[in-house]
Amino acid sequence: MTKRVPTLAILVLLGAALVAGLVAPEDAVQGNLARLLNVHVPAAWVAYLAFGVTLVASIGYLVTKRASWDRVAAASAELGVVFTALTIFLGMIWGKPIWGVYWTWDARLTSTAVMFFVYLGYLALRRSIPDRETRAKRSAILGIVAIAQLPVVHFSVYWWRTLHQPPTLLRPDEVQMDPPFLIAFLVAFSLFTIIYAVLLAARVRIEALEAEADELIATTAVVAGDAISTPTGGRS
Repeated sequence: MTKRVPTLAILVLLGAALVAGLVAPEDAVQGNLARLLNVHVPAAWVAYLAFGVTLVASIGYLVTKRASWDRVAAASAELGVVFTALTIFLGMIWGKPIWGVYWTWDARLTSTAVMFFVYLGYLALRRSIPDRETRAKRSAILGIVAIAQLPVVHFSVYWWRTLHQPPTLLRPDEVQMDPPFLIAFLVAFSLFTIIYAVLLAARVRIEALEAEADELIATTAVVAGDAISTPTGGRS
């Protein structure tokens, strides 16, 4: 299964690209650029999902102290950062011809960038603490606190006057999309969610193998140290 993960992820990603590029109809105003949203919006959804899983796994670790929860939190946070970066990058490509600029300090863009750097800090924190239990505890606390940014990012287009358009699917009122666009969106959302699940399983497995390797190295070091005796200074 572990060996098949990259191939499976690539196939799913190609399927999502096929849906976004060929199946989705052309928009009457934005033309072919609207098809880019079938990748941009699902990437943002997966980032939301990944950080939500980090929240749940962080709570799970603090309650149970099980290392498996910590591994899920770390792996999901990494994927959340990747998909947030993808969201920003695709948004910049879409924004240049539509807005005339790659980047503007819009409330949605700014809050997304802040969230991106906060979770980068989360990953940096994990790599700066050598003790496993201390690292897991502090990371769990940050993983819980950091989720407060997610509703700010999502509802920023309602709370402030922004250039960014309101949410397409995850919105408080009724979804206003023609059936062909809605179907393409739902298929893309499903495929990106599968991509996340597959990559999460692979990353958690890697985290477990790294933990086993660290334990083996530590055990080997102790055994090697015990085999060395202090010289007595006398003649044999």
